[in-house]
Amino acid sequence: MNELSSISVEGSGYVLGAFVGYLILLFGIGIYSARFSSEGISEFFIGGRKMNRFVIALSAVVSGRSAWLLLGVTGMAYSQGASALWAVAGYITIEWFLFIYYAKRLRTFSEKYDCITVPDFFAERFDDKNGSLRILLVVIFLVFMVSYISAQFVAGGKAFSSSFGIEQNTGIILSAVIILLYTVLGGFMAVSLTDTMQAFLMIFALVFLPVMAIYDMGGWGVVMDQLSAQNIGFVDPLALGFGAFIGFIGIGLGSPGNPHILSRYMAIDDAKQLKVAAVVGTFWNVLMAAGAILIGLVGRAYFPEVDMLPASDTENLYPLLAQHQLHPVLFGIVVASIFAAIMSTADSQLLVAASSVVRDLYDKLIKKDEEIPQKTLVLYSRIVVVILVILALVFGLVAQNIVFWLVLFAWAGLGAAIGPTSIMALYWKKTTKTGVIAGLLTGTAVTIIWYFIPVLKNNLYELVPAFILSLLVTWAVSKITQSPEKTEEHFEEMNC
Repeated sequence: MNELSSISVEGSGYVLGAFVGYLILLFGIGIYSARFSSEGISEFFIGGRKMNRFVIALSAVVSGRSAWLLLGVTGMAYSQGASALWAVAGYITIEWFLFIYYAKRLRTFSEKYDCITVPDFFAERFDDKNGSLRILLVVIFLVFMVSYISAQFVAGGKAFSSSFGIEQNTGIILSAVIILLYTVLGGFMAVSLTDTMQAFLMIFALVFLPVMAIYDMGGWGVVMDQLSAQNIGFVDPLALGFGAFIGFIGIGLGSPGNPHILSRYMAIDDAKQLKVAAVVGTFWNVLMAAGAILIGLVGRAYFPEVDMLPASDTENLYPLLAQHQLHPVLFGIVVASIFAAIMSTADSQLLVAASSVVRDLYDKLIKKDEEIPQKTLVLYSRIVVVILVILALVFGLVAQNIVFWLVLFAWAGLGAAIGPTSIMALYWKKTTKTGVIAGLLTGTAVTIIWYFIPVLKNNLYELVPAFILSLLVTWAVSKITQSPEKTEEHFEEMNC
């Protein structure tokens, strides 16, 4: 979610070699997955609901993190100390509950009614005959997702520039081409398998680096002494205000509203395996988060003044510390881990955005009375992926200064709009279509308004009030409107 500024790199040949090896693996997975993903749009967008529990677990947690964890959280821990752990505690806890409770109901319902996308789920759950709910969801997805994808391209361009000396715009184009090729080839299977590979890459980099740095500095006790000497509150996880605490915890509220995470729950081969996926995914979430926090703390001891970081930017801590601590080959793996974080998010979002166009607009609305061959729909899906990449690429090239703000906006907007309404749809029988539409509009509107009023934004992250108000509006409007006729049948299916 955050950018990487220029960093000088020694041993660039080793770094390039490690990165090229990483790319070869990506394209190999894309080619391997191409035949399976060409069978139909269910295979292309959710892997035909045949994905292994371990693949789903790792893909779900990695696709939700992006470069925000590697660059943003490490920088946050560098600036704020141990209190930064609350920024990761929220999403780790919420995603555990999503795996255990939410995911099973969504997976069961989506299989019963052949739901391939999140708008599919809403449309079936609320008998959306005129398509108004589906269209609103698609518009929300496209507005947020194109900016989200653009930001990942820009982050890739900056990483290319800092690591290999490539001009930034060239790096943005290269990032877009790399992500496009294996996504359009292999669809959801390629994306999920590459996410799994990238999960191991990220774990290695996030855990190995702080362990090496702590050893180099003389042990954990030495690090803590240095941090305490700088600021005694720096090592206190409770050294933050109430508003900041709620805002940090509230980051996790975005998880049930981001469709690239929800699609993983719909894709697992057996809903009974979600408990195992919860254990694996939570373990991975904890390891990655702990590594990011440790890097921030150790980095503060290693570079006590922010002026020691390139451009005085805390987001440069992770690659800079790696450059100082690791052999160029291992540093190349760290560079690859940054790209892994970027790509694991961008490819997933591309599929979500493409599915909303092909499945929800073309197949279910424009051509709803026609039988379209599955391979034709897959072809159209690949074409839409290409178009979306071009749009996101152009936006990234012309609006590089604002795309990272749009990522934070997208996470909050999707979380506040889709999260409360999907929870209500899965758990409250009296939820209505009108209530959901009101909740979607409220979550989006409050996110925007709250962000642009400084006195509000400076005291509380906009996702928290937007999520709460969306939930309340969905409930209130549903109380005075009529529920769909098939509600009882739907809940019987979800409870199976």
